[in-house]
Amino acid sequence: MADLRNYQNRVSQAGAQTGAMVDEGLRAYMLRIYNIMALGLVITGVAAFLTFQMAFSDGQLTAFGQAIYASPLKWIVMLAPLGLVFFLSFRIQNMSVSAAQLTFWIYAALMGLSLSSIFLVFTGQSIVQTFFVTAAAFGALSLYGYTTKRDLSAMGSFMVMGLFGLIIASIVNIFLASSALQFAISAIGVLVFSGLTAWDTQKLKEMYFEGDEVAVAGRKAIMGALTLYLDFINLFMFLLQFMGNRNQ
Repeated sequence: MADLRNYQNRVSQAGAQTGAMVDEGLRAYMLRIYNIMALGLVITGVAAFLTFQMAFSDGQLTAFGQAIYASPLKWIVMLAPLGLVFFLSFRIQNMSVSAAQLTFWIYAALMGLSLSSIFLVFTGQSIVQTFFVTAAAFGALSLYGYTTKRDLSAMGSFMVMGLFGLIIASIVNIFLASSALQFAISAIGVLVFSGLTAWDTQKLKEMYFEGDEVAVAGRKAIMGALTLYLDFINLFMFLLQFMGNRNQ
């Protein structure tokens, strides 16, 4: 009987140690994702601000500004981040961790170049305020996705459907130029990316596997950072439509 109790105690202790190791590994994995994402946002913000500084001077567009905002080159500036994110998504399994991470940094810089035009539309103060509101909302939503015991798969599927609807409505509004439709798109966009933030965080948490090789874990962290980065940027852009004060 004593031997049975000793065996049960050893099993219980081994289980507790294994659980603690998994928890510690999971925290390190998620922290790595958040750190990569945060550095990507810093690169984007710095690139956007510096691009605007070079493109706008004394109330006028510089030659550089004319090139990236008012010439056919603007389409390359707008579409380059989209092309690179598709490249990274489809090719990451064949890339080294360092190459994948460098590609992510380049993508973040290109996104900053593309987003620099918001400084022409909105005041700098409102952009900063919206960023901090987005950061607070994102943090709360991601924390919910990480800690909740509720399965968010059904909500996530609904949000993905809403995302496709947003894309279609945005394309339609390019031709209609309806302010009412744009308001509806922005409102739905905030809801969709709020839900996606929580769902994506839960998915990334569930993707963690203690036995992953170093390279596999590294690529997972980079793709996870890219996913949350896109949630953050889109949430920020839709909130900016509500909170941003336009330049006179």
